[in-house]
Amino acid sequence: MKSYKLPKENCDILAKKAIASWDEALPLGNGKMGCLIWGASDALRLSLDRGDLWDNTPAPELSDERYRFKNLVQAARDGDMHTQLELFDAPYRHAAPTKLPAGKLVLQFAPGLPVSSRLHLADAHACVKIGQSPIVLESFLSAVAPVGLIRLSCPAGSFSVRLENPQFGVKTCENQENEEGEESVSAGSLKFLCYAPPVFGQHKTLRWFEQQVDEQLTYGIWLDMREQDGKTLIAYTVAASLDGENWREQALDTLRRSLDAGYDACYLEHRGWWEQYWSESAVTLPDELFEVNWYRTNYLLGACSRKGCPPMPLQGVWTADNGELPPWKGDYHNDLNTQLCYASYLKANHLAAGESFLDFLWGLLDEGKAFAREFYGTPGICMPSIMTIQGKPMGGWCMYSYSPTNQLWLCQLFERHYTLTGDETFLRERAYPYLKLTGECLEGLLEKNEEGQLVLPVSSSPEIHDNTSNAWVTPNSTYDLSLLRYLFTQLVRFARQLGTGEENRWQEILNALPQLPVNERNVLMLSPDESLTESHRHHSHMMAVYPLRQLHYEDEADRAVIDASVENLEVLGTGNWVGFSFPWMSAFYCMQHNGEGAAYQLKLFWENFCSPNGFHLNGDYQRRGLSKYHYRPFTLEANMAAADALQEMLLGTQRDLLEFFPAIPKQWHEGEVSFEQFRGPNGVLVSASMCGGAVNSITLSACHDGCYRLRSPFPEGFSCSLEYAVCREKDILCVTLKAGQTITISRK
Repeated sequence: MKSYKLPKENCDILAKKAIASWDEALPLGNGKMGCLIWGASDALRLSLDRGDLWDNTPAPELSDERYRFKNLVQAARDGDMHTQLELFDAPYRHAAPTKLPAGKLVLQFAPGLPVSSRLHLADAHACVKIGQSPIVLESFLSAVAPVGLIRLSCPAGSFSVRLENPQFGVKTCENQENEEGEESVSAGSLKFLCYAPPVFGQHKTLRWFEQQVDEQLTYGIWLDMREQDGKTLIAYTVAASLDGENWREQALDTLRRSLDAGYDACYLEHRGWWEQYWSESAVTLPDELFEVNWYRTNYLLGACSRKGCPPMPLQGVWTADNGELPPWKGDYHNDLNTQLCYASYLKANHLAAGESFLDFLWGLLDEGKAFAREFYGTPGICMPSIMTIQGKPMGGWCMYSYSPTNQLWLCQLFERHYTLTGDETFLRERAYPYLKLTGECLEGLLEKNEEGQLVLPVSSSPEIHDNTSNAWVTPNSTYDLSLLRYLFTQLVRFARQLGTGEENRWQEILNALPQLPVNERNVLMLSPDESLTESHRHHSHMMAVYPLRQLHYEDEADRAVIDASVENLEVLGTGNWVGFSFPWMSAFYCMQHNGEGAAYQLKLFWENFCSPNGFHLNGDYQRRGLSKYHYRPFTLEANMAAADALQEMLLGTQRDLLEFFPAIPKQWHEGEVSFEQFRGPNGVLVSASMCGGAVNSITLSACHDGCYRLRSPFPEGFSCSLEYAVCREKDILCVTLKAGQTITISRK
């Protein structure tokens, strides 16, 4: 079944008045460049970004010979917080390294005019109306070229346009540290970054500015325009020395070709890309809130993650436009954030969007090997938990920013990509080598305790006890242990499947790891001697439930642990939660087949922790009593985690068993529920429809030869389009397909 369903108009982002804040803007993106449209009639802003603009200046602490894991371990064991803060945490308090904003275009019309705007998700096309007899501004950021286009329904003389550079400091000053304290999510003002003044230029209708950051990076914004038949066409681009020696000439050529082709011709190519993107999967849901947010989240994914472009950091391609460095410096946070950002792409069948991150990690192998060797003193690979676009460490709370097990969550992205694509070449050439190199690093760190079990020298559980000495818990934390058991389980699986002869090596390590600790109430603990006793934002001790899927609800003993651990979170409440906590909780309910709980958590998230444009703002910024955190720093990971949880509600894939609508609320049984071309184990594409509480049909399209197992949703019998392809084992249907075959199974 091939879907060409586009997002409905109710999914569009609307603003009936001028948008006053950058984090509520209309977001455009093409994976490399980003644009936020917002502001009043006398200063309508197009805030521009580009994913690879970074000041990569390293912190001086990184060159200190004491900057080694063994010294961090000793400081942790000694309770020496001074060394931890001044050597390992301090690098993060410098303004650089950091993600950089590009600048903005500002269009000026008469002041005080009414402004309304709409972003059409189906074609990633924005429309802004200014005035009572409105001037119409149309704009898109090309999906096929590094250029943005603006068409105005008025001549150039009826408005003004200017370029604005970010307000960095001047080069005579020295880079400063964050003055707001280590608890702040902001690294402070852009003025803490000190560069040479930007160079502005203009020639006829062409205008530009260039900003030199360092010897490696100069970037700028170029803009040109043409007027015809009373309308004005503007083309712009963000170009950088990263593009090669002739980067300026390339930028000018891009503008010229786009203006020569015209708005409509460029738009048709752009629209074609988005039509193909939307053809990859679809949903129909009886609750508008859920359908709208699934499409909006997949729009954000398509806009800010493309194969061949840098993967999305915390804010994707939409760096803050508020005069400050982006929240958490816009970095790559490998302690939850990057992993959750890429949680939803597989089941949604947007493979190219997710491959952006996998390609990025693979390209950083040498950096990962160097960090393992120089910092941890081991072979193999380990990426810094908080890192730059170059894979360099940035420091931060040292219990988490130097936790080697965060690397294992990155490993899961490789494992899941193989599991849900069935790509044997990817398994052999990337997934197994990546996990093996990681296993070699962890093998070098593990040591035996008094019971002869393998433990890490120090252990923590994000972000329990914050940045205090109490954050070092008795090894192994359940977080660390879950990830360790996951890694070596997958290494055994892959070694056996590929016949590498290394199966016994990994099995011996797995056998020497402790079992997951539970307390007297059957609740997963934080560590062997500590339980969670207060509300906490990071459900790190429950990694084994989700996303690692090590505990299985159909197993009686596992079910008891899952139920008790979820109930414990319910009792402790949401007071210390942030945005991502809610979709994560939704995923736990999905594992329990609790559709009411899963849906309610997503509803809380979308209605209370997201901006009107869909951006996740982390805190209960509307002060509705859900959390003590009332701030609003924008990050993307919770958006993607929510889409993933919704997809889990519709299609379960535990233990390679397909389950249809396993966790939807009862109210949905009264309407139509369907999904099209979700990706399941071994790359099978799955579609299903349900109406009036009964599944009508399911369709499987095989990418590879295989036998696909599914829990039968047809208690009264079924018919199928392929004879002899289906056999029944109690309530399990086994469907045997050849690559390229499609089968539809329908209710009798």
